[in-house]
Amino acid sequence: MTDESGSTKAAAETETEAGAGARRRAGGRWIERWDPEDAEFWAASGERIARRNLAFSVLSEHIGFSIWSLWSVMVLFMGPEYGVDPAGKFFLVAMPTLVGAVLRVPYTFAVARFGGRNWTVFSALLLLVPTAAAAVVMTPGTSYTTFLVAAALTGVGGGNFASSMTNINSFYPLRKKGWALGLNAGGGNIGVPVIQLLGLLVIGTAGAAQPRIVLAVYVPLIVIAALCAALFMDNLRPVTNDTGAAKDAARERHTWVMSLLYVGTFGSFIGYSFAFGLVLQNQFARTPLQAASLTFIGPLLGSLVRPVGGRLADRYGGARITLGNFVAMGAATGVVIYASAQRSLPVFLVGFIALFVLTGLGNGSTYKMIPGIFQAEAVRRGLEGEAAAAYGRRLSGAAMGLIGAVGALGGLAINLAFRQAFETAGSGTPAFVSFLAFYAVCGVVTWFVYLRGAGRGPAATALASGADAGEEDRRPVYAQV
Repeated sequence: MTDESGSTKAAAETETEAGAGARRRAGGRWIERWDPEDAEFWAASGERIARRNLAFSVLSEHIGFSIWSLWSVMVLFMGPEYGVDPAGKFFLVAMPTLVGAVLRVPYTFAVARFGGRNWTVFSALLLLVPTAAAAVVMTPGTSYTTFLVAAALTGVGGGNFASSMTNINSFYPLRKKGWALGLNAGGGNIGVPVIQLLGLLVIGTAGAAQPRIVLAVYVPLIVIAALCAALFMDNLRPVTNDTGAAKDAARERHTWVMSLLYVGTFGSFIGYSFAFGLVLQNQFARTPLQAASLTFIGPLLGSLVRPVGGRLADRYGGARITLGNFVAMGAATGVVIYASAQRSLPVFLVGFIALFVLTGLGNGSTYKMIPGIFQAEAVRRGLEGEAAAAYGRRLSGAAMGLIGAVGALGGLAINLAFRQAFETAGSGTPAFVSFLAFYAVCGVVTWFVYLRGAGRGPAATALASGADAGEEDRRPVYAQV
């Protein structure tokens, strides 16, 4: 009875504080107290509020990913009359990746500066700019430079990922971050195959001369996403920018190790998503309609399994899942290389789609590792309880922006590798060989840094319990993250 009364009181206090914060701060609803690690607070009201914000964060990020990948669809509408060769198209779809990667850093800090809800509204409405620009320029005779500028504008959709993940990371307790971040990212990633499916529908019904239909569909969706964010999301007052945390995160070797691993997982996902249709057209002579009918499958499956990667990491440890994933990605790439050399489309599709699924699993497991790693670092430094949790939240939140930005650059590298391979060899095989070598490096790094010598010892016990590891062994068992 006492627990029930306490929970009711905590819920009432949270709602009262949220309302008071909204009155004190202009520009949206602010929650003044937020402590997801407090079990009573979480059960009383925290989980309900976090789920509501997660749902509408997914919606906004989903639309952002669709606009970010817009030109992977637009190039399928660009026939010979547009005068853009295959190498030019690969570079065109690489531009959004570059801009999106750069924008992820300021977008990460925008959440604390303006509030997660406020920034979600603004960043969603900003998607109208690249959508309108594409509608204006999608006509034969437009200069290639103009196409590049219009494609670069869609990079704002890539920035949405960083602000969304940083925001949701603040809402959830450490024990639930893998699932929550995986669901948030996976729901956003699905924006890639959804816009590709829409492109297929338009090409199959209205024809390849009607790209503006795709754009017309997204304008009202963008407005709906912004409106829902304004009505149903919250800002967290305790979340503040900490430039010192950003500097500390940049000095941490784990930030850059995880950036490398994220290049291998998310960089592969977004790079393959943008390039898949062009590879099918140029290596296997598929028509735009034939390419579009296959392009969406890989990104769809990769997006759907991302929360599964987070869940597996929650249960078995992110490092273990990530290592196994890179081994499997290497095997799938070997299949793709064989099929590419043999010009076997069915085998190529099996290998490539398997790669997409594995990038999705790896996306979930690597992002789960980030908060766990910095929590383990806190234990290694002798911190305990809330002090250790605060240190982990501070560093992981700052690191996520940097890791997300560097990881997205992997998509740029993949498209540039394909551009060079097709320009020099007329095939994507050389590019796939380089990807295989990179996955091998990622696997070795994962094992060496996070799994080598892992076992149950004092540090592992400290990580699990929050107790001091002792002087003899302060090395965290990263297999547990």
